[in-house]
Amino acid sequence: MAIEFYDVKKREKVQIPESEVKKTTYERQGKDGKTNVRYAFRAVNEGTKLTKFASKDDWDALDAPVE
Repeated sequence: MAIEFYDVKKREKVQIPESEVKKTTYERQGKDGKTNVRYAFRAVNEGTKLTKFASKDDWDALDAPVE
């Protein structure tokens, strides 16, 4: 199964196989002191780095290496 990313350079959606996708998290400190975590998938298409944000459930369901 493939994951759909949006390629900003080409201005079109591209399909990337799950075997080429990596998982990552982005953490930041909020003004109230809480840590916010965002979950994302990362891939590279013809030299262009692609990022797609996802829900925690989708992130956990994908069996991919974590960056």
